[in-house]
Amino acid sequence: MAKYLFYTIGIISLLGCDKGSKVAQDTFDRKAMLQEVAQQLIKPSFSALKVKVDSLFLLIDAFAQSPNTTTLGKAQLAWQNTYTAYQAVCIYNFGAAGEEGLRKSLVEEIATFPVSATKIENIVANNNANFNDFNRDARGFLAIEYLLFDLANNQTAIIANFQNQNRKSYLIGLGTHLQTRVNEVVASWEGAYLPAFVANDGTSAGSSTSLLYNEFVKSFEGLKNFKVALPLGKRAGQTQTEPARVEAYYSGMSLQMLKAHFDKLEKLWRKFIPYLQSVEGGNALIGATQAQLTAAKNALYLVPVNVSLASQIQNAPAAFENAYIELQKLTRYFKSDMSSVLGIAITYTSGDGD
Repeated sequence: MAKYLFYTIGIISLLGCDKGSKVAQDTFDRKAMLQEVAQQLIKPSFSALKVKVDSLFLLIDAFAQSPNTTTLGKAQLAWQNTYTAYQAVCIYNFGAAGEEGLRKSLVEEIATFPVSATKIENIVANNNANFNDFNRDARGFLAIEYLLFDLANNQTAIIANFQNQNRKSYLIGLGTHLQTRVNEVVASWEGAYLPAFVANDGTSAGSSTSLLYNEFVKSFEGLKNFKVALPLGKRAGQTQTEPARVEAYYSGMSLQMLKAHFDKLEKLWRKFIPYLQSVEGGNALIGATQAQLTAAKNALYLVPVNVSLASQIQNAPAAFENAYIELQKLTRYFKSDMSSVLGIAITYTSGDGD
Protein backbone atom coordinates (compact mmCIF):
# COMPACT_ATOMS: atom_id res chain seq x y z
CA MET A 1 0.00 0.00 0.00
CA ALA A 2 2.87 2.38 0.79
CA LYS A 3 4.24 1.90 -2.69
CA TYR A 4 0.92 2.81 -4.29
CA LEU A 5 0.71 5.88 -2.09
CA PHE A 6 4.17 6.78 -3.27
CA TYR A 7 2.92 6.90 -6.85
CA THR A 8 -0.30 8.68 -5.97
CA ILE A 9 1.35 11.68 -4.33
CA GLY A 10 3.23 12.30 -7.51
CA ILE A 11 6.87 11.42 -6.82
CA ILE A 12 7.06 10.95 -10.53
CA SER A 13 10.75 10.78 -11.31
CA LEU A 14 11.07 7.18 -10.22
CA LEU A 15 7.93 6.04 -12.01
CA GLY A 16 9.41 6.39 -15.47
CA CYS A 17 12.46 4.37 -14.42
CA ASP A 18 10.62 1.45 -12.84
CA LYS A 19 11.70 -1.81 -14.47
CA GLY A 20 8.37 -3.48 -13.81
CA SER A 21 6.55 -0.67 -15.58
CA LYS A 22 8.72 -1.01 -18.66
CA VAL A 23 8.14 -4.77 -18.84
CA ALA A 24 4.40 -4.25 -18.55
CA GLN A 25 4.47 -1.56 -21.23
CA ASP A 26 6.32 -3.91 -23.57
CA THR A 27 3.66 -6.59 -23.17
CA PHE A 28 0.64 -4.30 -23.50
CA ASP A 29 -1.08 -4.47 -26.89
CA ARG A 30 -0.79 -0.83 -27.91
CA LYS A 31 -1.72 -1.72 -31.47
CA ALA A 32 -5.15 -2.89 -30.32
CA MET A 33 -5.60 0.32 -28.33
CA LEU A 34 -4.66 2.46 -31.33
CA GLN A 35 -7.00 0.46 -33.57
CA GLU A 36 -9.87 0.96 -31.14
CA VAL A 37 -9.25 4.70 -30.81
CA ALA A 38 -8.93 5.14 -34.56
CA GLN A 39 -12.01 3.09 -35.47
CA GLN A 40 -14.30 4.08 -32.60
CA LEU A 41 -13.34 7.72 -31.99
CA ILE A 42 -11.15 9.41 -34.59
CA LYS A 43 -12.42 8.19 -37.95
CA PRO A 44 -16.17 8.37 -37.16
CA SER A 45 -15.77 11.79 -35.54
CA PHE A 46 -14.02 13.24 -38.59
CA SER A 47 -16.55 11.58 -40.90
CA ALA A 48 -19.43 13.07 -38.89
CA LEU A 49 -17.77 16.47 -39.03
CA LYS A 50 -17.45 16.25 -42.80
CA VAL A 51 -21.18 15.56 -43.18
CA LYS A 52 -22.00 18.58 -41.03
CA VAL A 53 -19.45 20.83 -42.76
CA ASP A 54 -20.92 19.93 -46.15
CA SER A 55 -24.41 20.74 -44.86
CA LEU A 56 -23.18 23.99 -43.29
CA PHE A 57 -21.68 25.06 -46.61
CA LEU A 58 -24.97 24.51 -48.43
CA LEU A 59 -26.90 26.46 -45.81
CA ILE A 60 -24.53 29.44 -45.63
CA ASP A 61 -24.51 29.53 -49.44
CA ALA A 62 -28.32 29.54 -49.42
CA PHE A 63 -28.29 32.37 -46.89
CA ALA A 64 -25.75 34.38 -48.91
CA GLN A 65 -27.84 33.96 -52.06
CA SER A 66 -31.11 34.86 -50.30
CA PRO A 67 -30.60 36.60 -46.93
CA ASN A 68 -33.78 36.31 -44.85
CA THR A 69 -34.77 35.17 -41.39
CA THR A 70 -35.43 31.59 -42.49
CA THR A 71 -32.13 31.05 -44.32
CA LEU A 72 -30.23 32.83 -41.54
CA GLY A 73 -31.81 30.72 -38.81
CA LYS A 74 -30.92 27.51 -40.66
CA ALA A 75 -27.34 28.67 -41.22
CA GLN A 76 -26.94 29.63 -37.56
CA LEU A 77 -28.26 26.27 -36.33
CA ALA A 78 -26.00 24.44 -38.78
CA TRP A 79 -23.01 26.41 -37.49
CA GLN A 80 -23.82 25.48 -33.88
CA ASN A 81 -24.20 21.79 -34.74
CA THR A 82 -21.07 21.72 -36.88
CA TYR A 83 -18.84 23.52 -34.41
CA THR A 84 -20.09 21.18 -31.67
CA ALA A 85 -19.06 18.24 -33.87
CA TYR A 86 -15.64 19.87 -34.31
CA GLN A 87 -15.05 19.63 -30.54
CA ALA A 88 -14.84 15.85 -30.99
CA VAL A 89 -11.91 16.09 -33.44
CA CYS A 90 -9.85 19.00 -32.10
CA ILE A 91 -8.07 16.49 -29.85
CA TYR A 92 -6.60 14.65 -32.85
CA ASN A 93 -4.47 17.44 -34.24
CA PHE A 94 -1.87 15.21 -35.94
CA GLY A 95 -1.38 13.39 -39.25
CA ALA A 96 -3.10 15.36 -41.98
CA ALA A 97 -4.53 17.60 -39.25
CA GLY A 98 -1.06 18.45 -37.99
CA GLU A 99 1.39 21.15 -38.93
CA GLU A 100 3.42 20.56 -42.08
CA GLY A 101 5.85 23.06 -43.58
CA LEU A 102 4.19 26.47 -43.83
CA ARG A 103 0.77 24.92 -43.28
CA LYS A 104 -0.44 25.21 -39.71
CA SER A 105 -2.51 22.58 -37.92
CA LEU A 106 -6.23 22.09 -38.44
CA VAL A 107 -6.99 23.63 -35.04
CA GLU A 108 -5.08 26.79 -35.91
CA GLU A 109 -6.47 27.01 -39.44
CA ILE A 110 -10.16 26.55 -38.70
CA ALA A 111 -10.64 27.26 -34.99
CA THR A 112 -8.40 30.17 -33.99
CA PHE A 113 -10.11 32.49 -31.52
CA PRO A 114 -10.75 35.24 -30.72
CA VAL A 115 -11.22 36.40 -34.28
CA SER A 116 -10.21 39.86 -35.42
CA ALA A 117 -13.30 41.85 -36.36
CA THR A 118 -11.01 44.52 -37.81
CA LYS A 119 -9.30 42.08 -40.17
CA ILE A 120 -12.58 40.53 -41.25
CA GLU A 121 -14.19 43.88 -41.98
CA ASN A 122 -11.09 45.03 -43.89
CA ILE A 123 -11.17 41.88 -46.01
CA VAL A 124 -14.85 42.45 -46.74
CA ALA A 125 -14.33 46.12 -47.55
CA ASN A 126 -11.43 45.46 -49.91
CA ASN A 127 -12.65 42.11 -51.27
CA ASN A 128 -9.14 40.69 -50.87
CA ALA A 129 -9.63 37.35 -49.13
CA ASN A 130 -6.53 35.14 -48.96
CA PHE A 131 -6.93 31.81 -47.21
CA ASN A 132 -3.22 31.00 -47.31
CA ASP A 133 -1.90 34.01 -45.39
CA PHE A 134 -1.11 34.34 -41.69
CA ASN A 135 -4.48 35.86 -40.78
CA ARG A 136 -5.87 32.73 -39.16
CA ASP A 137 -7.89 34.93 -36.83
CA ALA A 138 -9.95 36.02 -39.83
CA ARG A 139 -11.07 32.63 -41.12
CA GLY A 140 -12.41 29.30 -39.94
CA PHE A 141 -15.38 28.50 -37.75
CA LEU A 142 -15.15 31.62 -35.62
CA ALA A 143 -14.99 33.98 -38.61
CA ILE A 144 -18.16 32.34 -39.94
CA GLU A 145 -19.69 32.79 -36.49
CA TYR A 146 -18.80 36.51 -36.54
CA LEU A 147 -20.60 36.96 -39.86
CA LEU A 148 -23.70 34.93 -38.92
CA PHE A 149 -24.32 36.14 -35.38
CA ASP A 150 -24.83 39.42 -33.57
CA LEU A 151 -24.15 40.11 -29.88
CA ALA A 152 -27.56 41.76 -29.67
CA ASN A 153 -29.18 38.86 -31.54
CA ASN A 154 -30.40 41.37 -34.11
CA GLN A 155 -31.36 39.21 -37.07
CA THR A 156 -32.49 42.23 -39.07
CA ALA A 157 -29.06 43.86 -38.78
CA ILE A 158 -27.26 40.66 -39.83
CA ILE A 159 -29.49 40.30 -42.89
CA ALA A 160 -28.99 43.97 -43.81
CA ASN A 161 -25.21 43.52 -43.69
CA PHE A 162 -25.53 40.80 -46.33
CA GLN A 163 -26.79 43.20 -48.92
CA ASN A 164 -23.04 43.69 -49.40
CA GLN A 165 -21.81 41.38 -52.17
CA ASN A 166 -18.28 41.26 -50.73
CA ARG A 167 -19.68 39.98 -47.45
CA LYS A 168 -21.58 37.26 -49.25
CA SER A 169 -18.46 36.25 -51.21
CA TYR A 170 -16.32 36.12 -48.08
CA LEU A 171 -18.82 33.96 -46.22
CA ILE A 172 -18.93 31.50 -49.12
CA GLY A 173 -15.13 31.56 -49.33
CA LEU A 174 -14.86 30.76 -45.63
CA GLY A 175 -17.18 27.80 -46.10
CA THR A 176 -15.16 26.53 -49.06
CA HIS A 177 -11.88 26.80 -47.14
CA LEU A 178 -13.42 24.95 -44.19
CA GLN A 179 -14.63 22.16 -46.48
CA THR A 180 -11.23 21.84 -48.13
CA ARG A 181 -9.27 21.48 -44.90
CA VAL A 182 -11.71 19.04 -43.29
CA ASN A 183 -11.96 16.94 -46.45
CA GLU A 184 -8.16 16.59 -46.57
CA VAL A 185 -8.08 15.15 -43.08
CA VAL A 186 -11.07 12.85 -43.63
CA ALA A 187 -9.53 11.48 -46.82
CA SER A 188 -6.31 10.61 -45.00
CA TRP A 189 -8.13 8.69 -42.23
CA GLU A 190 -10.22 6.87 -44.82
CA GLY A 191 -7.08 6.02 -46.77
CA ALA A 192 -3.56 4.95 -45.88
CA TYR A 193 -3.09 6.92 -42.68
CA LEU A 194 -5.27 4.78 -40.41
CA PRO A 195 -3.35 1.49 -40.90
CA ALA A 196 -0.06 3.38 -40.68
CA PHE A 197 -1.21 5.00 -37.45
CA VAL A 198 -2.11 1.64 -35.92
CA ALA A 199 1.13 -0.01 -37.03
CA ASN A 200 3.32 2.71 -35.48
CA ASP A 201 2.72 1.39 -31.96
CA GLY A 202 5.91 2.31 -30.12
CA THR A 203 6.22 4.92 -27.37
CA SER A 204 9.09 7.06 -28.62
CA ALA A 205 8.60 10.55 -30.03
CA GLY A 206 6.85 10.32 -33.40
CA SER A 207 5.08 7.07 -32.56
CA SER A 208 1.29 7.02 -32.72
CA THR A 209 1.07 6.37 -28.98
CA SER A 210 3.18 9.45 -28.33
CA LEU A 211 1.21 11.55 -30.82
CA LEU A 212 -2.11 10.47 -29.34
CA TYR A 213 -1.06 11.08 -25.75
CA ASN A 214 0.70 14.38 -26.43
CA GLU A 215 -2.21 15.80 -28.42
CA PHE A 216 -4.60 14.67 -25.69
CA VAL A 217 -2.64 16.62 -23.06
CA LYS A 218 -2.07 19.57 -25.39
CA SER A 219 -5.79 19.75 -26.15
CA PHE A 220 -6.64 19.64 -22.46
CA GLU A 221 -4.18 22.46 -21.80
CA GLY A 222 -5.66 24.39 -24.71
CA LEU A 223 -9.09 24.06 -23.13
CA LYS A 224 -7.84 25.11 -19.69
CA ASN A 225 -5.51 27.89 -20.80
CA PHE A 226 -7.39 29.49 -23.69
CA LYS A 227 -11.05 28.61 -23.28
CA VAL A 228 -11.02 29.22 -19.52
CA ALA A 229 -7.93 31.03 -18.18
CA LEU A 230 -7.62 33.56 -21.01
CA PRO A 231 -11.05 35.21 -20.69
CA LEU A 232 -10.71 35.02 -16.89
CA GLY A 233 -7.49 37.05 -17.16
CA LYS A 234 -5.29 34.31 -15.69
CA ARG A 235 -2.65 34.11 -18.41
CA ALA A 236 0.80 35.67 -18.14
CA GLY A 237 0.73 39.41 -18.77
CA GLN A 238 -2.99 39.79 -18.16
CA THR A 239 -4.09 42.25 -15.49
CA GLN A 240 -7.86 41.88 -15.74
CA THR A 241 -10.60 39.68 -17.13
CA GLU A 242 -11.17 39.77 -20.89
CA PRO A 243 -14.68 38.36 -21.46
CA ALA A 244 -14.64 39.01 -25.22
CA ARG A 245 -11.87 36.42 -25.56
CA VAL A 246 -14.12 33.46 -24.83
CA GLU A 247 -14.59 30.88 -27.54
CA ALA A 248 -17.80 31.36 -29.58
CA TYR A 249 -18.27 34.90 -28.27
CA TYR A 250 -20.76 36.16 -30.88
CA SER A 251 -23.14 33.19 -30.72
CA GLY A 252 -23.07 32.96 -26.94
CA MET A 253 -22.30 29.23 -27.24
CA SER A 254 -19.02 29.35 -25.30
CA LEU A 255 -20.05 27.13 -22.40
CA GLN A 256 -21.70 24.54 -24.63
CA MET A 257 -18.55 24.21 -26.73
CA LEU A 258 -16.35 24.03 -23.64
CA LYS A 259 -18.43 21.19 -22.19
CA ALA A 260 -18.44 19.31 -25.50
CA HIS A 261 -14.65 19.54 -25.70
CA PHE A 262 -14.20 18.40 -22.10
CA ASP A 263 -16.54 15.43 -22.57
CA LYS A 264 -14.56 14.24 -25.62
CA LEU A 265 -11.29 14.54 -23.70
CA GLU A 266 -12.77 12.38 -20.95
CA LYS A 267 -13.87 9.79 -23.51
CA LEU A 268 -10.34 9.57 -24.93
CA TRP A 269 -8.79 9.33 -21.47
CA ARG A 270 -10.93 6.28 -20.78
CA LYS A 271 -9.33 4.56 -23.75
CA PHE A 272 -6.00 4.83 -21.92
CA ILE A 273 -7.31 3.06 -18.80
CA PRO A 274 -6.38 -0.53 -19.87
CA TYR A 275 -2.90 0.72 -20.72
CA LEU A 276 -2.59 2.35 -17.29
CA GLN A 277 -3.85 -0.83 -15.63
CA SER A 278 -0.99 -2.74 -17.22
CA VAL A 279 1.76 -0.71 -15.51
CA GLU A 280 2.83 -0.50 -11.90
CA GLY A 281 1.23 2.49 -10.20
CA GLY A 282 -1.38 2.73 -12.93
CA ASN A 283 -4.40 1.70 -10.87
CA ALA A 284 -3.61 4.25 -8.17
CA LEU A 285 -3.24 6.94 -10.82
CA ILE A 286 -6.55 5.95 -12.44
CA GLY A 287 -8.34 6.37 -9.12
CA ALA A 288 -6.74 9.73 -8.35
CA THR A 289 -7.37 11.01 -11.88
CA GLN A 290 -10.99 9.89 -11.87
CA ALA A 291 -11.64 11.66 -8.58
CA GLN A 292 -10.23 14.96 -9.83
CA LEU A 293 -11.82 14.58 -13.25
CA THR A 294 -15.20 14.20 -11.57
CA ALA A 295 -14.53 17.27 -9.43
CA ALA A 296 -13.59 19.31 -12.50
CA LYS A 297 -16.60 18.11 -14.46
CA ASN A 298 -18.98 18.84 -11.59
CA ALA A 299 -17.56 22.34 -11.25
CA LEU A 300 -17.87 22.93 -14.98
CA TYR A 301 -21.48 21.77 -15.00
CA LEU A 302 -22.30 24.09 -12.10
CA VAL A 303 -21.53 27.12 -14.26
CA PRO A 304 -24.94 28.67 -15.08
CA VAL A 305 -26.23 27.96 -18.58
CA ASN A 306 -28.87 30.68 -18.79
CA VAL A 307 -26.36 33.55 -19.01
CA SER A 308 -23.60 33.87 -21.60
CA LEU A 309 -20.14 32.97 -20.36
CA ALA A 310 -18.81 36.40 -21.33
CA SER A 311 -21.48 38.06 -19.18
CA GLN A 312 -20.71 35.79 -16.25
CA ILE A 313 -17.01 36.59 -16.43
CA GLN A 314 -17.90 40.27 -16.48
CA ASN A 315 -20.46 40.25 -13.68
CA ALA A 316 -20.43 37.03 -11.62
CA PRO A 317 -17.35 34.89 -12.35
CA ALA A 318 -17.25 32.81 -9.12
CA ALA A 319 -18.60 29.55 -10.60
CA PHE A 320 -16.35 29.74 -13.65
CA GLU A 321 -13.36 30.66 -11.44
CA ASN A 322 -13.99 27.49 -9.43
CA ALA A 323 -14.11 25.40 -12.61
CA TYR A 324 -10.72 26.82 -13.57
CA ILE A 325 -9.26 25.87 -10.18
CA GLU A 326 -10.49 22.27 -10.52
CA LEU A 327 -9.20 22.02 -14.10
CA GLN A 328 -5.82 23.30 -12.94
CA LYS A 329 -5.67 20.53 -10.33
CA LEU A 330 -6.35 17.95 -13.05
CA THR A 331 -3.27 18.99 -15.06
CA ARG A 332 -0.71 17.04 -13.02
CA TYR A 333 -2.62 13.76 -13.41
CA PHE A 334 -3.05 14.04 -17.17
CA LYS A 335 0.37 15.48 -17.80
CA SER A 336 3.15 14.80 -15.27
CA ASP A 337 1.92 11.62 -13.59
CA MET A 338 0.52 9.90 -16.67
CA SER A 339 3.65 10.71 -18.66
CA SER A 340 5.86 9.14 -16.00
CA VAL A 341 3.75 6.04 -15.39
CA LEU A 342 3.49 5.22 -19.09
CA GLY A 343 7.04 6.29 -19.92
CA ILE A 344 5.88 8.63 -22.71
CA ALA A 345 7.72 11.94 -22.95
CA ILE A 346 5.95 15.26 -23.34
CA THR A 347 7.20 16.46 -26.74
CA TYR A 348 5.64 19.91 -26.97
CA THR A 349 6.33 23.13 -25.09
CA SER A 350 3.26 24.28 -23.23
CA GLY A 351 4.50 27.20 -21.15
CA ASP A 352 1.81 26.15 -18.68
CA GLY A 353 3.84 26.84 -15.57
CA ASP A 354 2.70 23.69 -13.80
